[in-house]
Amino acid sequence: MDTIILAMMIGVSLFLGTFFVLAFIWALKTGQLEDRSKFLDAVHSDGVDELNEAVMLEKRKKEAIKRKKEKGYRPPD
Repeated sequence: MDTIILAMMIGVSLFLGTFFVLAFIWALKTGQLEDRSKFLDAVHSDGVDELNEAVMLEKRKKEAIKRKKEKGYRPPD
């Protein structure tokens, strides 16, 4: 009787696992996990000062990367 219960538990867990994997794949294919309006909402709620600051930070980051390339920067091994 113990082997019957064990076989049923394995069968049920395989069925549920397969079901959830298929549901996850379906959600990925149909775009259920994407939040397309997330970035647009963030831009609408940001003020001019925050957006200008973000642009300045991006420029500084690009300049720092450029300077590192010019200096021949190599990360430690």
